[in-house]
Amino acid sequence: MSAPQLLLQAAVYRLGARLGSGLVDGAANLALLAQDAPERLRQELQLFWDEVEAEAARIERGEPGAGAGAGAGDQPPSPEGVPDPQDQIDALRARVAAMASRLDSTS
Repeated sequence: MSAPQLLLQAAVYRLGARLGSGLVDGAANLALLAQDAPERLRQELQLFWDEVEAEAARIERGEPGAGAGAGAGDQPPSPEGVPDPQDQIDALRARVAAMASRLDSTS
């Protein structure tokens, strides 16, 4: 075989080896994700149901607020009709803190 043919054949072999190992690595990563998926899904569903229960309790108490647009819109708008940015930031921080504590309690 000539040198260019040997180089081409060697390149084809090396590409095949690299692609093969890349596919094996990808399959291993997918297997790890598949193992973690049920636990993550369980945690997400638990968090969702905790939120649903909290929302139901809020509705039962007759508190105004969250609904479909929960979050920054919980604060009453300023007289100009625009919500105060600091109130929005405070509300978001409170929600993040509550979510973090719920995630910590489920782990």
